[in-house]
Amino acid sequence: MVNKLENLKQYSSIVADTGDIDSIKKFSPEDCTTNPSLIFKAVESNKYQPLVEEVIKLSNSRNFNSPLNRVDFIVDQLAITFGIQLANIVPGYVSTEVNADLSFDTKATIAKAHEIINNYEQSGIKKNRILIKIAGTWEGIQAIKQLESEGISCNCTLIFSLTQAVACAEAGAFLISPFVGRILDWFKSNTNVTYNQFNDPGVESVKKIYHYFKKYNLNTVVMAASFRNTSQIIELAGCDKLTISPALLEELSNSHEEVIQKLKSEDSLSLEIERIKINESAFRWHLNENQMASFKLAEGIRLFNKDLSKLRDLILNQI
Repeated sequence: MVNKLENLKQYSSIVADTGDIDSIKKFSPEDCTTNPSLIFKAVESNKYQPLVEEVIKLSNSRNFNSPLNRVDFIVDQLAITFGIQLANIVPGYVSTEVNADLSFDTKATIAKAHEIINNYEQSGIKKNRILIKIAGTWEGIQAIKQLESEGISCNCTLIFSLTQAVACAEAGAFLISPFVGRILDWFKSNTNVTYNQFNDPGVESVKKIYHYFKKYNLNTVVMAASFRNTSQIIELAGCDKLTISPALLEELSNSHEEVIQKLKSEDSLSLEIERIKINESAFRWHLNENQMASFKLAEGIRLFNKDLSKLRDLILNQI
């Protein structure tokens, strides 16, 4: 009997949300995505110490102005090294993230994206296999607009609102990552409501984005992310892509219940959905008025930057 994971693959493209190479080999996802937190965990585990040592050895042949510059080089190369390993396993895309501390600097984000793409291409991985992962700030979205015009595909991450999603789509983003679990976390902490699979605000947020995009024929791929349980995943069966952690992939593969498609593009056409206009002032105002989205976006950037700093410290102790 087909398990839930294989059943789910009929309706949505499955993406591994991990930097763990063995997990990706095990579950055969189409794409994979990483972030500073996942890379830090992979390095901290010592499981991939040979990769770390290889990158450190590479840095020995270069001249740096300071130990911190060397650490930054190693951290950047580690992300590329993991990405190369992942690209040799999955048939589709590998997402590699721009540093979180560049989230409010359009020019620096574009420059870092070019650097990432160049590093991949020098290693034999073509840019059509890579998604540059950029936070859904106004500045990040403007960087995406420029990069997409150059033929560099982007994954706009930390999406918590329809406003962010629409701004990304209008900028031509290849893909967006709306975060399901983090939205639920906020509502659990800030309301007295009991949430379940029928009223999950994270799931509802993704459904709203999905239907808006399909109704108005926006080509940006919707990839739901940040799941807390398999019920959230099953409720979004039919979403373009679902990026799932190894633990939840394991749980899905061990269950054999039927999966029913919940999201269908044809259903979107008959829905009454108001078209919204996005410019910089509207974007900033809507985000300001959305307490959950503004908080979770800022928190997400801080958390990614915190783990990036931890990774830098980890490397500094090894050189």
